[in-house]
Amino acid sequence: MIFDAPYAVSDAQVAAYQRDGHILLDDVLPAQHIEPYHQAIVQTVARRNTETRALKDRDTYGMAFLQTANLWEHSAVVKEYVMARRFAGIAARLLNVRRVRLYHDQALFKEAGGGLTPWHQDQHYWPLATDKTITMWMTLANIHAEMGTLRFASGSHAEGYLGDIPISDESEAQLRAFVQERGFTLQQAETMRAGSATFHSGWTLHSAPPNVSDSLRPAMTVIYYADGALVGELDNKNRVGDRNRWLPGTQPGELAATHLNPALG
Repeated sequence: MIFDAPYAVSDAQVAAYQRDGHILLDDVLPAQHIEPYHQAIVQTVARRNTETRALKDRDTYGMAFLQTANLWEHSAVVKEYVMARRFAGIAARLLNVRRVRLYHDQALFKEAGGGLTPWHQDQHYWPLATDKTITMWMTLANIHAEMGTLRFASGSHAEGYLGDIPISDESEAQLRAFVQERGFTLQQAETMRAGSATFHSGWTLHSAPPNVSDSLRPAMTVIYYADGALVGELDNKNRVGDRNRWLPGTQPGELAATHLNPALG
């Protein structure tokens, strides 16, 4: 089965990831295997997504994407995808750890006409006391930059936590200014084939432009962290909410491992 087949990550690719805080890899899920998982993800999002407002009636965060999480709990087919040893093996190799645990999955569908995704750090939301965190962001269709491929500030992960700055108009202004001030090199894929994926650190600053095409941008993400990591401080309301949802019953300083966080790879 494809999900048990390892994906070869070279030493040079590991070094590039460690330097830049992000990397684009092709054929993470080869094209001939995508369709059943694409359909299962789309169908599960359709059942689980609760956003019914028109784009014009949403705030900046709401216009950025349709966000539906932990699809694996609601579809056996999506569970195969999320638990794939192939994907987890890439994450562990890039992080230089023996194995990783699942934090959660998340479909991020940027609708036609959808707005920008403001600059942010993912790990603002995660109560994890480790720098060994990583997100796989896979496109399920062939896409191009005008649909909203991710834009990364290379090397920004080395700055660590930049503070309580959730995704918002304020984060866009504040962190865009920070990126410009520090002179980070910006990298954005002009095109991505279905089944290709970016992997980025929880601290890497990133954003995405609006989707000015007439097509949906279907992206599926899986977030991992190093096995053995501890629960971090609950020092903002989003981390409290994340702890309650993704690390239920745990306290800061305890092992970050619950029934929702299986070890993978």
